Amino acid sequence: MQLTDNDHRMTNVRKSTKAQSVEAFLAALDHPRKQEILALRQIILGADRRISEEVKWNAPSFRTTEHFATFHLRAKERVQIILHVGAKVRDTATTGIDVTDPGSLLTWLAKDRASVTFRDLDEINARRADFEHLIHAWIASTEES
Repeated sequence: MQLTDNDHRMTNVRKSTKAQSVEAFLAALDHPRKQEILALRQIILGADRRISEEVKWNAPSFRTTEHFATFHLRAKERVQIILHVGAKVRDTATTGIDVTDPGSLLTWLAKDRASVTFRDLDEINARRADFEHLIHAWIASTEES
C-alpha cells in the first residue's frame, strides 16, 4: 500500500500531538530527578530518528514500530527506564532477547524485560555512550523478533 502525502501529514500530526502530550506531562511532573529524566529523554529521542514518544502506563514511553522503553517514575532517589518489547505477548517471553550490553547497564527483570538505572546527571553523562549503544542494540534486537 502506497502512502499519500496526506497520510504522511496525518502521521506527523499524530506524532506531534503525542510529543506535546509528553511535554505537558513533563511540565507538570514533580520529581526530584526531573533533570535526569529530561536528559535521558533527549538521549533516547536522539538515538534513532524513528523513535517517537507518548504517555503510556502513566509515564513517558518510547517506540519505533512497538513500544520498547518506558520511564519508571515511582523511585525518587534514582531514575529507572524499563526496556521491554511492548504490551503484546511475544515468543521472546520464553526465548529471551539477545542484546549486547558492553557497559553492563542492564538488570534483567524477565527474559524480555530489563531495567537501566542512573543515580544522577554525572552518571548519565559518564555512561551516555554505553546507554546510546544499548538503545540501538535493544531496538535492533526487538525488531528482529
